[in-house]
Amino acid sequence: MTAPDALDLLPDGAVVSGADQRVIAINPLAARMLGTDPLDALGRSLGEVLALTDHDGQSWMLVNTPFEGLRTRTGIPEQSWLLPDGTEVLVTARLHRPERAGPVTQVAVSLRSGRGRARLDRDRSDLVATLAHELRSPLTGVKGFVNALLARWDKLSDEQKKLMLTTASVDADRLSRLIAELLDVARIDTGRLQLHRRPTDLGLKAERVQQSIAVATSTPVELAIDPDLPKIDADPDKVVQVLTNVVENAVRHGSGPVCVHVGRWSEDPSYLAVTVSDEGEGIPESLRQRVFAKFWTGGSGGGSGLGLYIVAGLVRAHGGTVVIGDRDGGGAQVVTTWPVVDA
Repeated sequence: MTAPDALDLLPDGAVVSGADQRVIAINPLAARMLGTDPLDALGRSLGEVLALTDHDGQSWMLVNTPFEGLRTRTGIPEQSWLLPDGTEVLVTARLHRPERAGPVTQVAVSLRSGRGRARLDRDRSDLVATLAHELRSPLTGVKGFVNALLARWDKLSDEQKKLMLTTASVDADRLSRLIAELLDVARIDTGRLQLHRRPTDLGLKAERVQQSIAVATSTPVELAIDPDLPKIDADPDKVVQVLTNVVENAVRHGSGPVCVHVGRWSEDPSYLAVTVSDEGEGIPESLRQRVFAKFWTGGSGGGSGLGLYIVAGLVRAHGGTVVIGDRDGGGAQVVTTWPVVDA
């Protein structure tokens, strides 16, 4: 494979010039970004082909002087530049010196779309906004009740003290849960999620979740478990986390009783399925993929918008699936599937 052919396979734009500062190779992606023809670019000066400017109108060549400057330089770090059409690209370069501190004989420039970084910046901004919004309310509650207890301890009755401490404890639990969710999001995003898998009784975990949520809401949570089900190969703590998020989501955004069913998955008997349904308005088909995005919220139920994103990440890490559908008779239905322990 020749060098130009290899450049064509790169996911980023690439431009290479020789010691005479003239382009000796350019791949189609870079040519398209720079608004030129690959064949026409060959032999032209690097500064002419690399039509990049900063927000002050200065050119990349003028600012970075790749063939001049310190003779110990071997590269130019990633910088943000503008293409002729105003699109942002991230540009880095390698300065090739055959001899240490010798002259530059070749310059290889890489151009990458800035959309990925812009998306990452938006995600970070959303994360900061979510943290500020979600942490403010429970922190304010904890601080307010603690200050009231410190200032009026002798004047408050035991019942009043108990109520304030109970409320502060609930708010502290909200903070702990949000922090745990953010840690899970970070682990899912970076591929560092750790699962401690072992044979797990899915029906027993569903029963635990049903009992926990039933005492905290007036919405009926009904549970049905098929008999003689095998155990699943899963991290039991993550199973509880997933089922809790799905059921709480149904309680928060649906209406009527929430029904939880544990049984064999009809599409593949080597999986068990947990079906959670409600009698609300359901989830429009056009939104069924978006609900698994980070920070997506719908309706008036509030929340951090991380619950279903974490659900999808944890279930898929187990090798299962998450499917949103319609409940017979109206309402939403969320099905999570879990692999059965190998016989």
